[in-house]
Amino acid sequence: MENKLFQSGNVSFEYPDTWDIETADTFSNPDCIATLSKGESNLLNVVSFPTETNLDSYKEFMEKCIVDDGGVILSSEFIQIASMDAIKLHGNIKTPDITFDIHTYVFIQEGNIYIFELRTADYSSEAINEYADLIASFKLE
Repeated sequence: MENKLFQSGNVSFEYPDTWDIETADTFSNPDCIATLSKGESNLLNVVSFPTETNLDSYKEFMEKCIVDDGGVILSSEFIQIASMDAIKLHGNIKTPDITFDIHTYVFIQEGNIYIFELRTADYSSEAINEYADLIASFKLE
């Protein structure tokens, strides 16, 4: 497995060549930087936009959104990764059509928020480990 480099504006990260870059849905989500997929079960969206919030407030907001959508928070913590402070959240959401996990990393740097959100119905550890490596390679230039 080889790594490829994704770069857009000041954002860059490495991703495995087993993941595909999809056309980012900037019509529905103009803040979308990248969309990647791995098979049918894994979809990663990366968004960025200016913000006045902080990690503490945004963590509470994310947790509330998942619970309000009927989801369950499995873990939610502050961590340091990619040499930055971040929120790491793992939740589970059940809909009538699908049950999936949501893995989110949030960074706030210099008045901008960067959100990496993986939705996966693949419960093997492979995609999650690759996602964690991708996050660890995240850089702002």
